[in-house]
Amino acid sequence: MNSLVQTPKTSARAAESTPHSLHPKVVAKDVNVYYGDKHALHDVTIDIPEKAVMAFIGPSGCGKSTFLRCINRMNDTISIARVTGDILIDDQHIYDPKLDVVQLRARVGMVFQKPNPFPKSIFENVAYGPRIHGLARSKTDLEEIVTASLQRAGLWNEVKDRLNEAGTGLSGGQQQRLCIARAIAVSPEVILMDEPCSALDPIATARVEELIDELRQNFTIIIVTHSMQQAARVSQNTAFFHLGILVETGPTDQIFTTPRDKRTQDYITGRFG
Repeated sequence: MNSLVQTPKTSARAAESTPHSLHPKVVAKDVNVYYGDKHALHDVTIDIPEKAVMAFIGPSGCGKSTFLRCINRMNDTISIARVTGDILIDDQHIYDPKLDVVQLRARVGMVFQKPNPFPKSIFENVAYGPRIHGLARSKTDLEEIVTASLQRAGLWNEVKDRLNEAGTGLSGGQQQRLCIARAIAVSPEVILMDEPCSALDPIATARVEELIDELRQNFTIIIVTHSMQQAARVSQNTAFFHLGILVETGPTDQIFTTPRDKRTQDYITGRFG
C-alpha cells in the first residue's frame, strides 16, 4: 500500500468544523515517564482541545497508552513508574501534591480496552460513582442520574426493563456502553478511552463510534486506537507516537493525507507498525 490512508466518507462527521472552543482542555509540557530504568515516554508536549476527540495512534509499545494513563494519574498505581513534566487541565497542575487524586479521577473518566462492569446490577454499576462522590441528594436524584447516563450511552432502551440484572450478563458491546454510562455518571470533563472497541464486533464498534461522536458535544475525549480507520472516523485531531516519542500532531485530515514527518507517512502507508 503506497498511498496515504484516505479519510473515509463515514468520517465526515468527525472532520466537519465544530463549534467547540479551540482553548486547550489538557496541556502537557515536557512529560517523561520512566518505569524503573526504562525511559518509556520522551518530552511529550501537546495541547488537547476541549469538546473534541483526540486520537492517539502508533505501533504497539509506542507510548500512547502510557501517556493516556498520565492524564488521570493511573501510573501512580505502578510502584516503579515516575512521571516528570507538567500536565494541566483547565490550567490546574494535576501532579500538584495537594491535588485530590480521587477528585481528579471523577473529572477524568476512563474506559478500558476490555469491558469491565462491576459484579453488580446494571443500576448499581451506574449509580456507584454518583453515590460515592455524593452527587445525589435522594434516591430520586440517583435514579435520574442513572437513567440519564444510560440514555446518553445509548443503552437505556435495551436495559430499562432489566436494571436489577447483572451488568456482566450483557453482550460485549452493551457492557462497553455500560462502562461508558458509568464513566459519564459522575459528569467528568474528560473521557479517556484505551482501545475501547478492540474486543467488540463490527456492529458493536459502530455503535460505540456513533456514541463517541455524540459525546464530544459535551466532553473532551481522548482515544487510543490501533485502527487508523477508526481514528479517521471519530477524531478531529490525531497524535502519532513512535518509540516513546510524540512525532506529530494535528488535524486528523492533515495527519492522514499530508503528514509532515516521514515516520508518520511510513506508518500510515503500512511500511512499519
